[in-house]
Amino acid sequence: MEEMEEELKCPVCGSFYREPIILPCSHNICQACARNILVQTPESESPQSRRASGSGVSDYDYLDLDKMSLYSEADSGYGSYGGFASAPTTPCQKSPNGVRVFPPAMPPPATHLSPALASVPRNSCITCPQCHRSLILDDRGLRGFPKNRVLEGVIDRYQQSKAAALKCQLCEKAPKEATVMCEQCDVFYCDPCRLRCHPPRGPLAKHRLVPPAQGRVSRRLSPRKVSTCTDHELENHSMYCVQCKMPVCYQCLEEGKHSSHEVKALGAMWKLHKSQLSQALNGLSDRAKEAKEFLVQLRNMVQQIQENSVEFEACLVAQCDALIDALNRRKAQLLARVNKEHEHKLKVVRDQISHCTVKLRQTTGLMEYCLEVIKENDPSGFLQISDALIRRVHLTEDQWGKGTLTPRMTTDFDLSLDNSPLLQSIHQLDFVQMKASSPVPATPILQLEECCTHNNSATLSWKQPPLSTVPAEGYILELDDGNGGQFREVYVGKETMCTVDGLHFNSTYNARIKAFNKTGVSQYSKTLVLQTSEVAWFAFDPGSAHSDIIFSNDNLTVTCSSYDDRVVLGKTGFSKGVHYWELTVDRYDNHPDPAFGVARIDVMKDVMLGKDDKAWAMYVDNNRSWFMHNNSHTNRTEGGITKGATIGVLLDLNRKTLTFFINDEQQGPVAFENVEGLFFPAVSLNRNVQVTLHTGLPVPDFYSSRASIA
Repeated sequence: MEEMEEELKCPVCGSFYREPIILPCSHNICQACARNILVQTPESESPQSRRASGSGVSDYDYLDLDKMSLYSEADSGYGSYGGFASAPTTPCQKSPNGVRVFPPAMPPPATHLSPALASVPRNSCITCPQCHRSLILDDRGLRGFPKNRVLEGVIDRYQQSKAAALKCQLCEKAPKEATVMCEQCDVFYCDPCRLRCHPPRGPLAKHRLVPPAQGRVSRRLSPRKVSTCTDHELENHSMYCVQCKMPVCYQCLEEGKHSSHEVKALGAMWKLHKSQLSQALNGLSDRAKEAKEFLVQLRNMVQQIQENSVEFEACLVAQCDALIDALNRRKAQLLARVNKEHEHKLKVVRDQISHCTVKLRQTTGLMEYCLEVIKENDPSGFLQISDALIRRVHLTEDQWGKGTLTPRMTTDFDLSLDNSPLLQSIHQLDFVQMKASSPVPATPILQLEECCTHNNSATLSWKQPPLSTVPAEGYILELDDGNGGQFREVYVGKETMCTVDGLHFNSTYNARIKAFNKTGVSQYSKTLVLQTSEVAWFAFDPGSAHSDIIFSNDNLTVTCSSYDDRVVLGKTGFSKGVHYWELTVDRYDNHPDPAFGVARIDVMKDVMLGKDDKAWAMYVDNNRSWFMHNNSHTNRTEGGITKGATIGVLLDLNRKTLTFFINDEQQGPVAFENVEGLFFPAVSLNRNVQVTLHTGLPVPDFYSSRASIA
């Protein structure tokens, strides 16, 4: 939660947002801060004059920053606007975040509205402190900007979790910790002050006393219970304008600028945007997870550089000390070179650790803020900021691009010393490869920064030690069975990198490597622990599919060019664990019978899934479904599919069962029992059906709880 704090602070005042409003550029600002940075513009730039000349296109006209802003080269804040008779240059001061704050051009007239919502000077202009886009306010002034109630709710929850003890507001000296708050009086009391100033009798007996933390939250939440339209303050938001991407009210559709736009139900769009933001967070969560693993690799590199440095220096000193006194001066020079290389490597790696830590902190803060926003139950408030948040999540994910999580420095010290030259060659002494002096190769070193797992495969990389003098003719890689059992050879050859496929999901493997030559084999390397993925991420496999299958969307969406049923398999096979994936029906014409399930790798590809003994499937039409294996149909169940339906497949190899779901409801009983072996996700369809695959999904909660009870 602490990493999210930067998302909750105003860029002008540097404090938590107070009554934040949403600017047209999707950034937020406190209402009071917005008024402080207002600047008056010349009459010729007003919205009225623009509309009179036919150039006005919206309520908020973005200005040309070249004409309206003067940037200081000494800082990143804004300079004052000048050069206009109606907008004289005004003194300004800097906010904690470096943004110049302007006092109002003229005192606001007395009004019953709050100071932040009171009428602003005519032709006022405001510049976003984050993206530097300027706009002229219309007649509504700051009231034309919607309030960000979702952000207020997140700040309330954050402050409640971090809050210190609230103090009594009536203690004269050294205020004591408050014990209650009166909702009617809006005052915090300690016990003595409550008995003295708020006795439980008379009219005060009807007042409601609540805990201090609850009172502070209710105080801030109370004005945000009703969502009203910024254009029609008496109307609540009821629809969502797809073209303008904002909530609107009924009156906006009848007479406002949204009357000809496409609109959709507010609740439906709320759920859709929550889903989109959640999906976008999945990708960003993967980048954050990779970044954390990458930081572990970098920290391991620091330790390995330290160990290699100590080892290299010890060897170098031992060789140099064996030479005559004339060699000592050269020895010092060589040690200096090693130390310089050592410090350079450490500096590069530590700089990369620092840079990656900052980016990860920012990414984690954005993730936690988005997760808090998703918890908000206010559809209108959520939809006001969801598009901007989705864009920010995608942009942040793109920043973790190729090369960002790649070490900039190796741990090797590619230097070795040859002590064979004669004394007259001391001054030409330099680092070269050492000659072989041992009949057995040295123990290989696993390169941790290049070892990784993906889904149910593992990639390992290794090398010979920097001071190795005996070449290796090959290497032997061994893995255990994932359950702490005996090791077995999975690779024998000359390469120094190997990828092992077909491992179990959600399993821990131990790996080790040894080198060999004609003389014998080396000692085993240190054992490396590898953890395969908990859930599977995979796509359809074009290599094993029928030739009539058509692929799109990075092989996640498939259809068929034939009216006959054709089979396509997933790329990943399962032989252990519990796995769940879903398929959504993108097109469903003329009521075909697509089939969904699992199959062996050699299943027939030109018939419906389940026609042979290599597949276990459920085929379904628009009214009912059947289970089928080896051309045997069982368990007819009412309830079919249409366009937009979701089919879930749950393969539990721990309990040896296969279960199907339609639209999150189990379809019939457990479809198949006693299923064992290696299975691939499978689908059969014809040209009347198109489906999209969704993977990396957790097992449904109700199934997990049922399995734990069993």
